[in-house]
Amino acid sequence: MVKRELPPPTLKRGHHTYISEGKPMSSAVGLYGNYFEDFSVGNVYRHPLGRTISETDNTWFTLLTVNTNQSHFNAHYAAGTEFGRPIVNSGFTVALLLGLTVGDISQHAIANLGWDDIRLVQPVFVGDTLYGESRVLEARESRSRPHAGIVTVRSRGLNQNGAVCLSWRRSVLVMKRSASEADDSFPTPATAIENED
Repeated sequence: MVKRELPPPTLKRGHHTYISEGKPMSSAVGLYGNYFEDFSVGNVYRHPLGRTISETDNTWFTLLTVNTNQSHFNAHYAAGTEFGRPIVNSGFTVALLLGLTVGDISQHAIANLGWDDIRLVQPVFVGDTLYGESRVLEARESRSRPHAGIVTVRSRGLNQNGAVCLSWRRSVLVMKRSASEADDSFPTPATAIENED
């Protein structure tokens, strides 16, 4: 029998790849979101999902939030602006990047504590696809909640060409793994799935 050398494992969770100092992280991560203990300063999370922005996304978000700036929903008006076409509502762009980061950064958050230094670096247009990445800047125990810690990240949204469109610094109160036992909200099934078929 020939013994084969296997390549070293790539640290992935689903389609996630985690990087620290340019190399795959050396520790495993949770199966569904990260707990406070999983964060280390310097870790980089390249969030796995990209999201293409549609005209409906932009128009509905703009009208839902009662934003009356026509550059978001009136193509005729927007044609006369410096962009020559409707620009995606920056509130939507910020919300979309936030959503893209949840699986890695705040799936087990108790609360968002704040966003600082929000920068809208370049416009986003209908048809652009937004991707996100985050770097851990700080992770410390909470002084008032022993079951949690505070994680601060720098997140940024990139378009399909790799250009940075927006960035921010965000702080989140995240549960510790030991507190996750209280987070079991899945109902007890009346019958076991194993007994079906």
